[in-house]
Amino acid sequence: MGTISNKEISKNLKLLGKLLELHGANSFKTKSYYNGAFQIGKFPQPLHALPDEEISQIRGIGKSMVPKIRELIDTGELSNIQELVKETPPGVVEMLSIKGIGPAKIRLLWQEMEIETVGELLYACVENRLKDIKGFGLKTQEAIRKDIEYKISNSGLFHYASVESLALDVLDQINSKANVTRAALTGEMRRKCQIISKIQIIACSESQTSETFQHEIGIPIEVQYCSEEEFVSSLFETTSTTAHLDLIQYDKVQASDEKDIYKKLGHPYFIPEMREGRDELEWSKRFKLDDIIQNKDLKGALHNHSVWSDGQNTILEMAQYCMKQGWEYFGISDHSKTAIYANGLTEDRLKQQWLEIDQLNETLKPFKIFKGIESDILYDGSLDYEEEVLAQFDFVVASIHAQLKMDQAKAMERLLRAIQNPYTTILGHPTGRLLLSREGYPINHSEIIAACAEHNVIIELNANPLRLDMDWEWIHEAMEKGVQISINPDAHVDHGLDHMKYGINVARKAGLTRAFTFNAKSVSELEDAFLQKKASIV
Repeated sequence: MGTISNKEISKNLKLLGKLLELHGANSFKTKSYYNGAFQIGKFPQPLHALPDEEISQIRGIGKSMVPKIRELIDTGELSNIQELVKETPPGVVEMLSIKGIGPAKIRLLWQEMEIETVGELLYACVENRLKDIKGFGLKTQEAIRKDIEYKISNSGLFHYASVESLALDVLDQINSKANVTRAALTGEMRRKCQIISKIQIIACSESQTSETFQHEIGIPIEVQYCSEEEFVSSLFETTSTTAHLDLIQYDKVQASDEKDIYKKLGHPYFIPEMREGRDELEWSKRFKLDDIIQNKDLKGALHNHSVWSDGQNTILEMAQYCMKQGWEYFGISDHSKTAIYANGLTEDRLKQQWLEIDQLNETLKPFKIFKGIESDILYDGSLDYEEEVLAQFDFVVASIHAQLKMDQAKAMERLLRAIQNPYTTILGHPTGRLLLSREGYPINHSEIIAACAEHNVIIELNANPLRLDMDWEWIHEAMEKGVQISINPDAHVDHGLDHMKYGINVARKAGLTRAFTFNAKSVSELEDAFLQKKASIV
């Protein structure tokens, strides 16, 4: 192998720790693998390029772990894992991915209750068999049940970003066929949906019939062939949801292109992303379709991380990547001090970071690096740091990262108190969701939006394709109430800034306009906005 990533090494060591704990190994041994996995996961240099002596010097990595790491680098596998997996029922190994239940509890279920599959565990939850077992209880039982059901409901679904390049490759292959005159992506891919169930393509060919096949990753691919005369209407019909076609009272018409279809139906042109059949007609009565945000409108990126906390690049490297995009500014918002797991910044380290930013701003001007922080929203809703520290940032992104298991009342209590804090500039990833793996805590979106409008707080559209939070369906309401949206990459590495395009995709689906996109403002407009926010604090 030789080129295995640190992420994969970390993943394997963590799995080894889990399997050892599952089989009753002593806690010192299992914790050493968990710690080693954590340290390697955030280590900036690729381990495969380092000699064993240097690897052994990494914090949390002892000499005894080096042979395991070397085996992974050389073979891509770990014999210890393979041996333990052979000794473990496949369903028990699968349980290790269930949230809310660790290896020790899984061992108890396996050894004492003879539960050996995820299906048996779900049945045990439904039958209320876990609530009286030591270490479980009703809350844990319910959490396990929900996680299993959530995974089942999302089987066969894919993040848009994970299949984008595959879809484009397949499209190129179809276009290269001698008997195909033109082809285009359609359906969910063309609407840039955040979750994809299949890849659909429309192609012009007089001599082929439609085909469906499944790619090796498990996603179905459908290619529908049509005549040249049918291409425009077929593309339009397969791009739009049935709800959108009903909304515009679609009737097939002879048209030269999709704009002509809308014109003949008496409607403005809706971009493919918006053809969902939600509130797009109402939206078009209030806002201009020509003003919908595009990639080229962005002037910079806020909410980003560097090596000062848990990022992989320096502030300079991140800024330089932004400059290559033609942007005017970059916002650094490393983790705050409570986020010990992410090397959060103490007050002393903040002062050092600010000195570095001041020096870089002198060197890079007119490009501007804004001093921000991603401040943890603590359990009582207060922000990390005292007011005199918060007052020194250009902007503050307030986010929940810990104690995520909350009912709506508690989640709203925390979020509303954070929004009311005069130093909160941006509310970060409002629900804390992770698409296809974590639903996020329940919130009243309308109440959150109203509070942000009242307290002049911007709402983040986190552009990481695993988050895309806030959900696009609430952006129209935010615009109606005058709330700005900041499309933030939450980048932890320089190329993570490229995730902005996924934020743009769902922002366009929502009909977000330039005027309501905070980081479509120029550097001077941003400076004014930050100063006005501070001036309002009494």
